[in-house]
Amino acid sequence: MASLRSPLLIVIHRVTELAFLNTWQRRVDAALAHWLPAPSLVPTQLHQAMQYAVMGGGKRFRPILVYAAGTALQVPLQRMDPAACAVELIHAYSLTHDDLPAMDDDDLRRGQPTCHKAFNEATAILAGDALQSLAFQILSQSLEPLIPPAQQLEMITTLAIASGSRGMAGGQAIDVAAVGQTLNEAELENMHIHKTGALIRASIKLGALCAAPCERESLNALDHYAKCIGLAFQIQDDILDEIGQTQTLGKTQGSDRHKSKPTYPSIIGLTQSRQLAQELCDDARTHLAMFDGNADPLRQLAHYIIERTH
Repeated sequence: MASLRSPLLIVIHRVTELAFLNTWQRRVDAALAHWLPAPSLVPTQLHQAMQYAVMGGGKRFRPILVYAAGTALQVPLQRMDPAACAVELIHAYSLTHDDLPAMDDDDLRRGQPTCHKAFNEATAILAGDALQSLAFQILSQSLEPLIPPAQQLEMITTLAIASGSRGMAGGQAIDVAAVGQTLNEAELENMHIHKTGALIRASIKLGALCAAPCERESLNALDHYAKCIGLAFQIQDDILDEIGQTQTLGKTQGSDRHKSKPTYPSIIGLTQSRQLAQELCDDARTHLAMFDGNADPLRQLAHYIIERTH
């Protein structure tokens, strides 16, 4: 019986259950290494900074969501590699720019100096710019006959909207303006739906759009799932900023509080934050009812989001 399993057996089961994480992380790392310019290519410092920003670690959570969404629709992994790379490059560009002194002014990212500390501010800005351009270059490559042109165009549009003023960039603008301000829960949710949730929702949609054809009923169900886990992911980030350890997080613990940034624990408390994250993940799993066992990675990821420690 499950209730009689030892803690060690539970850990072993959970590691086995999420074995796909390492497999898909290695897969996207190999694909990213293929697309990134070689560090020896002129301009060498820029290309070294791009490599540093992308290949210096990270959970690869957004590419994993691409693979998980496509797997739910029985899409071959190789068909999803371009989308997985594109969304991770956008994420890496956003972190590189967010860490700059004019933004969050962070010195540590993924356990190592941030890009502008390892190189310089100008190089970090250019590296972010180049990573963003590379993301759309990859998505714009011909994917026929695997993906119809209309769906490929929708993929490009999806990532563009999620990255721009109506998505991630807009959320960061709200975040910068909110420092030292008092937000209510609805305002905080709106900020995070844009800043973090938009790219997570795009990741799920990109994976689904790799199916040919992509049924709108499936796309709508997956989008609701993505909206829920996107917010849950940010709530857990806020919780970890309060209770995590710098060595585990890979970034300075308590940095949001020290910068007077509004977070879920600061507005509704730790207990309610944990409860809300759990409710969102339960809701996300409910919207996977129409899918068979191929969607199990998505179901498992919903739990992983609120149980992770970094």
